[in-house]
Amino acid sequence: MQKSIEAMKRSLNTIRTGRANASLLDRITVEYYGTETPLRSLATISTPDASTITIQPFDPSSLTDIERSISLSDVGLVPNNDGSAIRLNIPPLTEERRKDFVKMAGKIAEEGKVAIRNIRRDAIDTARKQGKSGDISEDESKDLQDKIQGLTDKYTGQVDKILAEKETEITTV
Repeated sequence: MQKSIEAMKRSLNTIRTGRANASLLDRITVEYYGTETPLRSLATISTPDASTITIQPFDPSSLTDIERSISLSDVGLVPNNDGSAIRLNIPPLTEERRKDFVKMAGKIAEEGKVAIRNIRRDAIDTARKQGKSGDISEDESKDLQDKIQGLTDKYTGQVDKILAEKETEITTV
């Protein structure tokens, strides 16, 4: 369940919030010598100020490939190539775009909850099978199921809390 929370946090970090954040580019891959390579492996990504991301490739010949990948991605940013680095200017978000990002964050959080519920279902099935087969007593099986439900409630509460924080971050101008 903790891994589901961490995966959800990583996904939420890729959503724009109006401030420059290097994790916006985490999902971008670049075709580099015939293979899809994560952008982080090909360049140094930095945020010199709150509205700019700078990408400095290790191999200058990959500059145009990186630029093309960013243009084709769903990040919604226009790369500016100055010959040695790429700069991404982060424009302020419109109210409509903020609402879209809040919806996207909600979908990611719901996927996190579904993953947690799937883990709960598998664990409860295992506890029930152990109770029926006699590996553990029926009372132990019931106690185990209650503990699993308690853990599930705890982690879905964490998902809700993380989502609320992200929504606040997105909607803050």
